[in-house]
Amino acid sequence: MCGIVGAVAQRNVVSILVEGLRRLEYRGYDSCGVAALAGDRLERARSVARVADLAAQVEQSGLGGETAIAHTRWATHGAPVTVNAHPIFSCDEIALVHNGIIENHEALREELRGQGYEFVSQTDTEVIAHLVHLLLKNHAAGDLFKAVRLATKRLHGAYAIAVFRKQEPHHVVGARAGSPLVVGLGNGENFLASDALALAGTTDQFIYLEEGDVAELTLDGVNIVDRDDAPAQREVRTVTAYSGAVDLGPYRHYMQKEIFEQPRAIADTMEGVAAITPELFGAKAADTLGRVDSLLILACGTSYYSGLTAKYWLESIARIPTQVEVASEYRYRDSVPNPNALVVVISQSGETADTMAALQHAQSLGHQHTLAVCNVATSAMVRQTALHYLTRAGTEIGVASTKAFTTQLAALFLLTLTLAKLRGHLDAAQEENYLTRLRHLPAALNSVLALEPQIIAWADEFARKDNALFLGRGLHYPIALEGALKLKEISYIHAEAYPAGELKHGPLALVTEAMPVVTVAPNDTLVEKLKSNMQEVRARGGQLYVFADADTHIGNGDGIHVIRMPEHYGPLSPILHVVPLQLLAYHTACARGTDVDKPRNLAKSVTVE
Repeated sequence: MCGIVGAVAQRNVVSILVEGLRRLEYRGYDSCGVAALAGDRLERARSVARVADLAAQVEQSGLGGETAIAHTRWATHGAPVTVNAHPIFSCDEIALVHNGIIENHEALREELRGQGYEFVSQTDTEVIAHLVHLLLKNHAAGDLFKAVRLATKRLHGAYAIAVFRKQEPHHVVGARAGSPLVVGLGNGENFLASDALALAGTTDQFIYLEEGDVAELTLDGVNIVDRDDAPAQREVRTVTAYSGAVDLGPYRHYMQKEIFEQPRAIADTMEGVAAITPELFGAKAADTLGRVDSLLILACGTSYYSGLTAKYWLESIARIPTQVEVASEYRYRDSVPNPNALVVVISQSGETADTMAALQHAQSLGHQHTLAVCNVATSAMVRQTALHYLTRAGTEIGVASTKAFTTQLAALFLLTLTLAKLRGHLDAAQEENYLTRLRHLPAALNSVLALEPQIIAWADEFARKDNALFLGRGLHYPIALEGALKLKEISYIHAEAYPAGELKHGPLALVTEAMPVVTVAPNDTLVEKLKSNMQEVRARGGQLYVFADADTHIGNGDGIHVIRMPEHYGPLSPILHVVPLQLLAYHTACARGTDVDKPRNLAKSVTVE
């Protein structure tokens, strides 16, 4: 959600920044733009189309400069139109880009209008630009670094910003609070970005700014101060993990590529796991995990569904009480904190604003035992939790999460086994059996992926529908939820998921011939109950599309369409059963001609509330 790239150099950096925006397209955006210092003038290009259109504008106009900033915007304040696209100018002197939301923008807008500033956009970002300009004149004696520091103390909300002024060539200032921002270090040149991926191939040396940091970039180096204006020394990290990550290869979309990368992603996530031990989650994890008496899982979207799945494992295998909360709701209700609970936050990016805020709220209530399940080692979430497990899914470009979800499930299953072992509920034979099944998952997933041709045939039918119902029972109810989410995210078909036993309590009223009902049917203890629920659907003329394990004895028939899963996988079955649901959503979206990797109105990394 929104992307920032900026640079100071002794060469034209505009093409580097536009390429950086292209690398950030996966985050989701409605408009894009770039501004550069051309001699003593601010020049910019903006587009409400894709980055490719912006690149064409830049080439046609010859826009270039050695000091520049660029942005992809996901609209919050103001429609996605050119006048609201970043970079935003103030008085033809200041150029600024911004990720996040400024909560007190209305009060600041009125104050600035009183000072004579005119607003041409509906964005909260223009408030920041004018505020920096005002402070620069009246309180900072023309010092942009000081003006930005003063401005950030007036801002309420979340932000990452990059700003330069025409009077100070080779000088860019960045600041962050609640939204990620990194500094890229070069030789006689320096960079800013909201994601290190934007600068892949340009530098591999990065500083991850901390909450409240303000940084100034010059040709000679980088100066950073913390929220108290004290000089700050931040660790320089070498990040080289992105090579080849954005290449599509033989696949039609990134989502398809990432679905088929799941066997490798699971194998990488399991790499080095020779035994179930607390040290998988950190060197000092044994003491913490041995003392907690319950779990509180906080997550959003797909990650929330991975938490719901883990709840079944944690309570049945580890015998530990587990509560799963939607992170965006948790901090806005009165809850009863338990200092002995382990707070688990789950996020692909590790920068999800709602989940980060929920973590901070939990810590403010006295929760000290924290653990992150995350795909990014350098993320704020990993840095702010005591323990963590890295999922090693690799870069995920498609907005609809696939391999991040299954690797989260693998990590959460390892956490389940660790807690079970510490609590005396996992003997050596059980441990070896579970580890064997985990190691076999990549091969099992490859067998599921081989079902793609059958799923494509179903997708052609689904593409003509407007609604769909997903059913699951027990451990597979969260998988039904995830399947419905995937279908609605990328195909724009309205989809709902229910526990199959809830059919008679309302959803059955929706069932007609026009309503496809997708059923997740593993051969578990609830399969006979599930068969009864399926008959309820058939009795009302509903069309059943069933992903059934081989030994469930569910066959094709009138109004019942069955794709046979290769094998039953016990407690790990959700990891296999979600893959055909991903493929069904993907191929349905392809058949409907939607923008699979960048669905409308959605963003990959949700860094605002």
